[in-house]
Amino acid sequence: MSDSLFDKNAANSVNDSSLVAQQKAGDNAQELSVSEISSSLKKMVEDRFGYVKIRGELSGFKRAASGHCYFGLKDDKALIDGVMWKGNAGRLPFAAEDGLEVVASGKVTTYPGRSKYQIVVDSMALAGEGALMALFEKIKARLESEGLFDPAQRRPLPYLPRTIGIVTSPTGSVIRDMLHRLSDRFPSHVIVWPTIVQGDGSASKIAAAIKGFNAIKGDAIARPDLLIVARGGGSIEDLWAFNEEEVVRAVAASDIPIISAVGHETDTTLCDYAADLRAPTPTAAAEMAVPVRDDLLYTIGEYGQRADTIIRRMIALGRERVETQSRLMPKLSEITAPHQQRADEYGERLKQALKNHIGKSDVRLAGPSSSLKPQILNRLVNDKRRQLDTLRLTPTLIKRSLSNAQERLDAIWRLAESLHPDRPLKQGFARITNRDDKTLTSADAARAAQHLRLHFSDGKVDATIEGDGDTNIMKQSKPSNITPAKVKKATKPKTPDNQADLFN
Repeated sequence: MSDSLFDKNAANSVNDSSLVAQQKAGDNAQELSVSEISSSLKKMVEDRFGYVKIRGELSGFKRAASGHCYFGLKDDKALIDGVMWKGNAGRLPFAAEDGLEVVASGKVTTYPGRSKYQIVVDSMALAGEGALMALFEKIKARLESEGLFDPAQRRPLPYLPRTIGIVTSPTGSVIRDMLHRLSDRFPSHVIVWPTIVQGDGSASKIAAAIKGFNAIKGDAIARPDLLIVARGGGSIEDLWAFNEEEVVRAVAASDIPIISAVGHETDTTLCDYAADLRAPTPTAAAEMAVPVRDDLLYTIGEYGQRADTIIRRMIALGRERVETQSRLMPKLSEITAPHQQRADEYGERLKQALKNHIGKSDVRLAGPSSSLKPQILNRLVNDKRRQLDTLRLTPTLIKRSLSNAQERLDAIWRLAESLHPDRPLKQGFARITNRDDKTLTSADAARAAQHLRLHFSDGKVDATIEGDGDTNIMKQSKPSNITPAKVKKATKPKTPDNQADLFN
């Protein structure tokens, strides 16, 4: 029976085969285009499933340049494609990557261009704390491989910071407890950078606060010497902002030492590994940041007392040593006695030597003093006066000397008149000078001067040289107002006839 039915269907298929599609009798099936059937399938899938939640493992996750995310959700038996548009992808509370088990919420639809069905995800969350811990370990391993958790990069905290910066929520008991503990231990200048520490956008704001503290230059606002990143306790999901890669990198890159005080003692975040020091609680971070002021004062006082005791002991020991040395040293009188005795002896000897010297001097002066008598001195004075009288100058001798001197002076004057440069002018000669009356004695000097002055016996004439070489022409300038030079003739000195005797 089955064979006959097969033969019948085969026969019908042979009879139905034709090159052109034809409408058969009783066939009321409507012809649909590919777009129409794809649209119908899309509408049916969206109406049937609507809004759904799918749990699966992320596979092939990638973020396009447009900001949209494309991925697959799979389990051990099947896989469904997924897409998350840019707006929703920007609100993801974690960094999605392959291997994470998530719960995706959205709408199942089809993609006609590929004849595929997919889910358009509106939100995505990790599937339980197990998945969150798996993501924690993946991020930790990646950052640790980059050296962000290297203990060698941790810096010592300042012993007594002048300014402390705190990144935490401005509300709640955390900031109050920290400020109270700082005030009790060592009052310090505290700057609080308020920020949210949980929820959407908290990670970026925490990272911005850390970078903001590092950007302070210290001009208007004091730059912190120490930072504390603090938050109260909570679940791993509540503390997840401090596991975000953005926050961890900001902590590791900080130039200011950081204490991580996130959660309780049993809580651990990636921020703890990147910080310079981890505190079990925010209150403990305040205790680690500053010493106890009273303890410091007590210690300083104790050190002062110890220093005072040591100084007093050293002074007493030095006094004992000085006293011991002084007992061993001889007395001053014993040291100076021989010298005093020697000085007394020298004094007596000096006194006697002076007396002897004076006596000898009296003996030596006795002979010359006996010859110094008034009669002898008067005799010597009279002899010298008579010698002076014989050497007295008479007027005749003086007149004879003056006459001889006058004759020599007249001879010299006559010689001077014969050698005067203006004497040849009376014989028709002229003396040539420049305008400064400096006598020119060569043709080169006259050419260099250009402006000349000719001296005659009856006056002076100014002239200018024109032309070059040997054919120079001398042209008279304007008449000079210079009067002829007059030669003053010296008069012979007269010998006074009434020359008196110098000694009368």
